[in-house]
Amino acid sequence: MGTTTEKVTRKINGDEIKRKTWWEPILVVFLFWYPLRHIHWGIDWWDTGYNYANFEYAGLEHMDPMWFFSTYLANVVGHILTMLPGGDTLLGMNLYTGLFVSVLALLGYFFCTRKLQIPRGIAFVGEFVAISLCWCPTALLYNYLTYVLYLVCVILLYLGLTKDKMWLLFAAGVCLGTNVLVRFSNLPEAAMIVAVWAYAFWVWLESRKRTDKVGTLKDVEECVTESNQLIRAGGFSMAVRYTLWCLGGYLAALLVLLGYIFIKYGADTYINSIMRLFAMTENATDYKATSMLDGLISAYVENLYWVIRMGVFVAAGMAGFVALKPVLRLLVKLIYKKSLNKDDAWLKGQNLSSGDVPVVVRTLWTVAYICACLIAVLMVAWLYMRGFVALEFYTYGAMLWPGVTFLMLTMGIALLRIFQPEVSIDEKLISGMMILVILLTSLGSNNKVYPSMNNLFVAAPYTLWQGYQFVRNVKEWRGINFFPAKAALVAFMGLFLFQIGGFGLGFVFGEATGLQNITDVIDNNKVLAGVKMSPERAKIMTGITDFAKENNLIGKEVITYGKIPSVCYYLEMPPAFNSWSDLDSYQYGFMEDAMQELTEEIEAGEAECPVVILNNADLTYEESEKYGLIQRFLEKFNYDLSYENEKFKVYLTE
Repeated sequence: MGTTTEKVTRKINGDEIKRKTWWEPILVVFLFWYPLRHIHWGIDWWDTGYNYANFEYAGLEHMDPMWFFSTYLANVVGHILTMLPGGDTLLGMNLYTGLFVSVLALLGYFFCTRKLQIPRGIAFVGEFVAISLCWCPTALLYNYLTYVLYLVCVILLYLGLTKDKMWLLFAAGVCLGTNVLVRFSNLPEAAMIVAVWAYAFWVWLESRKRTDKVGTLKDVEECVTESNQLIRAGGFSMAVRYTLWCLGGYLAALLVLLGYIFIKYGADTYINSIMRLFAMTENATDYKATSMLDGLISAYVENLYWVIRMGVFVAAGMAGFVALKPVLRLLVKLIYKKSLNKDDAWLKGQNLSSGDVPVVVRTLWTVAYICACLIAVLMVAWLYMRGFVALEFYTYGAMLWPGVTFLMLTMGIALLRIFQPEVSIDEKLISGMMILVILLTSLGSNNKVYPSMNNLFVAAPYTLWQGYQFVRNVKEWRGINFFPAKAALVAFMGLFLFQIGGFGLGFVFGEATGLQNITDVIDNNKVLAGVKMSPERAKIMTGITDFAKENNLIGKEVITYGKIPSVCYYLEMPPAFNSWSDLDSYQYGFMEDAMQELTEEIEAGEAECPVVILNNADLTYEESEKYGLIQRFLEKFNYDLSYENEKFKVYLTE
């Protein structure tokens, strides 16, 4: 039972929390809804329809086995979504997959506010930033399902370590093991075990510090007991114990899921398909480990151009403040016959509102603060003039370099907090995790640092919170006033929030860039019902949809070539073997085998000749070796060009 004073204190604190958080449900509703703002915007010829086609026609009959197994769980979950009401439309699938971003935002928000004790307003802004930076279409469920499981792993790992709960560590391992079946390239996420080892080391280090202080404490016996417990808990034994629990969960998930796949499809089928992942780098060189690492590192190296120049602005402001001190000393000594020491408030620019501060001191510091703010504004103006960002919010230029700078800022802050002695072990842990999440998210991808910017649902609130604490609490260090650095940070954050907010509102993915002029809808295509698109695309899809209906092509198998895999999904035509066969990762030999098998089935009367749809807007593919296979196939079965518009050519045979 608590004392009366404790009860009163709890009641006061509880009332204060209620007064401050009555508006929280509004934030939660917004974070749930905001990721769905673009579900009715735009059609994409590439990734969106390609992935939805894989979900609609999931299985080895209509998919490349390599892709099917390397993103197995994403395809299974996606296929389940197609069975839900509206799951046979683009709008419905955009809604269902968009909810994964809503889950990420809400998980991040509640973890940050409830466990990390980040203020609700700052956490909300951080989640808004994270949502706005989600450039990747939600149709790529292998990404968003990865992020959900990764975030759950971070939460479980943090709680398991800080609360010493072994079952939470086991569950964290299960999440990472499951993620390997969501996307095989998630294997590097196993490096999160570094956080476990670091935590064990920090606990051991803290125990040594406490042991060293035993002689200075009053209750020596109590301190010795506590220190011995920490020593036993920390260090190597803790690292081994925690690692085994995490590894147990990881292996358990793999054994269960792989066991199911082996039973259903056969171990040889799965292993051969995964082995093709390692062989595809012969053609798809951007998937080589060296190429992916080079892309990852080069983005940070290129961004140093901007970081260094922003640092020059900060250094100029800081130098001005340092130079002001001897001027103040001289003026005060000459005018007021008084000497200032290094701890004098006047010299630090503190307590300037008090009445005894000389006018000359107050004036000089006021001018210095104004100049620091002007330098920060000048920095932002210079960044805009030099092309650091673009104001065309439908392009990546609106967010690329601000986003990379934010990643570097996050890792820099986290690294600094790790090495600050006064920081708690728990904060060191979450700081280390932020570095790992940013680095590991982009490994296994050929998209440079873009995946990391797509996965900031804890890192964004963390960075904003650390920045807020710096601006509010840090006054000086070794006599150096940090106001110019604070002004520059606030100015950059203003630029960052403006750009990212605009990008989040204006960007819709299409062919690896942004779509524009999204105004029209069409009424003759069930899959595209209610979805806005450009007038040009509306005309293209209206024409080919009418042709498909008039010739009873809906439901028939199709071969597509020329970066138009989405047409399979939009026209409800299952791919004959692979809807995106012109990808470099789909090797010539496998396409040749697939077409040979299809040819034999047609000649044996076991299959009909599929519809063939080619890209009519970009004919560069005609020079490819794989296109020769299609050309010979068209000639062998006497195909004729039956329809064409600005984008597509459709070939049919009798």
